[in-house]
Amino acid sequence: MNTHASVVVIGGGVMGTSIACHLAAAGVRDVLLVERDELAAGSTSKAAGGVRAQFSDELNIRLGARSLESFGRFEEETGYDIGLRRVGYLFLLSTPEEVASFEAGVRLQNALGVPSRMIDPAEARRLSPLIRTDGLLAAAFSPDDGHCTPEAVVHGYAAAARRHGARILRHTAVTGIERRGDTITAVRTTLGRITTDTVVCAAGAWSRAVGAMAGVELPVQPLRRQIAVTEPVPGLPPDLPMTIDFTSSLYFHGEGPGLLVGMSDPDERPGFATDTHDRWIPRLAAAMERRAPALLDLRRTGGWAGLYEVTPDHNALIGEASSVSRFLYATGFSGHGFLQGPAVGEVVRDLILGRVPFVDVTPLSADRFAADAPRPEVNRV
Repeated sequence: MNTHASVVVIGGGVMGTSIACHLAAAGVRDVLLVERDELAAGSTSKAAGGVRAQFSDELNIRLGARSLESFGRFEEETGYDIGLRRVGYLFLLSTPEEVASFEAGVRLQNALGVPSRMIDPAEARRLSPLIRTDGLLAAAFSPDDGHCTPEAVVHGYAAAARRHGARILRHTAVTGIERRGDTITAVRTTLGRITTDTVVCAAGAWSRAVGAMAGVELPVQPLRRQIAVTEPVPGLPPDLPMTIDFTSSLYFHGEGPGLLVGMSDPDERPGFATDTHDRWIPRLAAAMERRAPALLDLRRTGGWAGLYEVTPDHNALIGEASSVSRFLYATGFSGHGFLQGPAVGEVVRDLILGRVPFVDVTPLSADRFAADAPRPEVNRV
């Protein structure tokens, strides 16, 4: 093994492979990505695959919109079909407070070039005919949003990174990060020691432990989220949008001939468990009965559990540590990492190269919590 790298990227999900690809494509030599399992084996492969720019915060809107542009070019640039479906995101709103919040969000999105709009319940049901409109006040819809296949994105980025000269080590765990004073000198792995002065933590739910190796506090907690897949749905519209009942967090979109269905579980506690259980089913059934009763008749044919990487304000951590030279991080996306992966790859590349990124991510520094300056994101699922 070549025991030196100019940059070591830790984590082989969408974030790590995007960063490695963007660095290598920019001409950075000796980029090394280290993944302890298979590529996309962590949270990325368990994601619902939604991609959107409908957020309440300008920074997240711009990251989402930039990523949508990249997803649109992905097959042309990498040769990988990622199954991109630009069917839109539809947020269903049931309280005056939700409506007011999303109206403000749509105004901001429109000002930034996102073609979202507020619609009435009748139009929402035309777009997503499985829903019930009782108690629905309005909805927010953007036709540019949609969903794609997370694993295909990871493998497309990995293949492009390799073509540009990056190396990828799978089944290789990071066991330590060495420093001389405040300067990183090496990364220790189960395959040996790699000298480097630049490390990027893109380890998702495992980022707190990686940060601790370098003496950097990354306030990320793992939180299990479950997804169910249904039997085929007769007459399922091919352009069914990603539909989210914002009050309950119930969401669904087309998955082959059936549906992919998910919902947050307020009883879930932080931890690394990824086994599936049925404790969430009664709450899921209640949300379906209220907003999409047609889903109750569908048989579950599969499903899985994965990990969200959650921060205290449910917003990402992107930046460079102030206490350690050249320790960068892109983590804590709280469910938004897959959809922001392309744009964040660009941003981290520019931070490493000393360029000005297309968007200022300073507000997403991990230091914001010590400064008591959280940035809560309203439009989260």
